[in-house]
Amino acid sequence: MITLDHVSKIFDSGGQEIRAVDDVSFEVAEGELAVLIGPSGSGKTTTMRMINRLEAVSEGTITIDGRDATAMNLVELRRNIGYVIQQGGLFPHFTVAENVSVVPRLMGWSKGKRRERAEELLQLVGLDPSIFAERYPRQLSGGQQQRVGVARALAADAPIILMDEPFGAVDPITRNQLQRWLRRIQAEVHKTIVFVTHDINEAFLLGDRIVLMNDGAIEQNGHPADLLRHPASDFVREFIGEEFALQALEHTFIAELAKPNSHEVSSDAVVLPGTLSVPAASRELTHTDNTDDDGFWVSNDDGEPSGYVTYREFATVLGEGIVSDAEADDDGEEELSDAIPAQ
Repeated sequence: MITLDHVSKIFDSGGQEIRAVDDVSFEVAEGELAVLIGPSGSGKTTTMRMINRLEAVSEGTITIDGRDATAMNLVELRRNIGYVIQQGGLFPHFTVAENVSVVPRLMGWSKGKRRERAEELLQLVGLDPSIFAERYPRQLSGGQQQRVGVARALAADAPIILMDEPFGAVDPITRNQLQRWLRRIQAEVHKTIVFVTHDINEAFLLGDRIVLMNDGAIEQNGHPADLLRHPASDFVREFIGEEFALQALEHTFIAELAKPNSHEVSSDAVVLPGTLSVPAASRELTHTDNTDDDGFWVSNDDGEPSGYVTYREFATVLGEGIVSDAEADDDGEEELSDAIPAQ
């Protein structure tokens, strides 16, 4: 849906060339939520703003659904790309329903159709239209304003939504609620979303894809598990920070670790569904006495044992070095069993 091909943004500062974005290339598939993340000044917001031409591209090309964005009519381009910013960006003199209906009104929709669409979207974002439609932005909480901002971005059924740190101005509890709410909304509407944030936990919670930027360039572009299990640089590992191992647990699926079934399953073994992620499944680990290493079984979609994961393999994926030597002696294996006891 969105392709950036060797895109750069160059600013002139007193005759000096500054590359705010330097040779950036990535793709966002239809229906994917891609997170642009990085420290301040990394170029993530500038990159996003070039997609709807709020910033002009200095070098390279951006294509939207196969069309060169610079060749598209600017009004048409922006009406087909929803845009959500911090604090909603709502018009204070418009009611909630009028704010949601801004783009449909510009597109010439009838008053009745605009009202119907506004009420439908307010219901979708969890705001009862009978209560909120006639309120003004000043009568809403910060979290409610952000929901209205998202409803407005969805109003004309735009296939692409750009979100520029939309939850950055609300308190941590509301932010957490909005993040989980957005995941539920995305599961229903399946829009192509580019989401800018500086919060690594938010990136891992929301992103189907994470594009980690630094000094205007991409450090790593991949699925959350890729960054955790195969960090491309020391910067990637350091940016993820101290919660690296916990994030690895959440984004590693047991089925990814399982070796093909080559043992008999002991009668007292618990077979874990391979589709369960590690945090949910780890509470059910059990020893199996008839294998070379203690561990647990993983099932296929039919519930039949299809693979086996040793505690050594399970621990290694955490990246904490509980057992780093594949040829550890028996004493090392006993220490591992003690470190991760069966429950």
